[in-house]
Amino acid sequence: MHKQYLQQAVDLANQNVINQQGGPYGAIIVKDQQIIAVNGNCVTINNDPTAHAEIMAIRQACKILDDFQLKNCTLYTSCEPCPMCLGAIYWARLKKVYFACNRQDAAKAGFDDSFIYDEIKLNPHKRYIPMHHLSIENAEKPFLEWTRKVKKQIY
Repeated sequence: MHKQYLQQAVDLANQNVINQQGGPYGAIIVKDQQIIAVNGNCVTINNDPTAHAEIMAIRQACKILDDFQLKNCTLYTSCEPCPMCLGAIYWARLKKVYFACNRQDAAKAGFDDSFIYDEIKLNPHKRYIPMHHLSIENAEKPFLEWTRKVKKQIY
């Protein structure tokens, strides 16, 4: 079944390009051998840089399952997830991920995320987009409130 689901993700990515709906990416989320979510990349059509196929599928699956965690779900994606999608995959707690193309294949097509992997390793003030830590009074207050809160939903 894995290859069939993965082929569907690749076919979706191809249709996304043919129909000019976004980039060459497709993602499918499956739970208990049932397809829960199907999405292609929607960055350009939605004017949303976070609308990657994996992110869109995660959002859809969470809404359908009425849960912010996808612990018993598997993601099938046409390409190895980028750093943003990788983070979302971990936060959503997906069980497994299967991908067809890798990041080198994506780079050959003009989708090179290697600079982001490199940026993550740098100290914030040395990144291409400078990031400056400013110390302000009570900055940690939301975290203190959170730790004091007795009734909270951990995620």
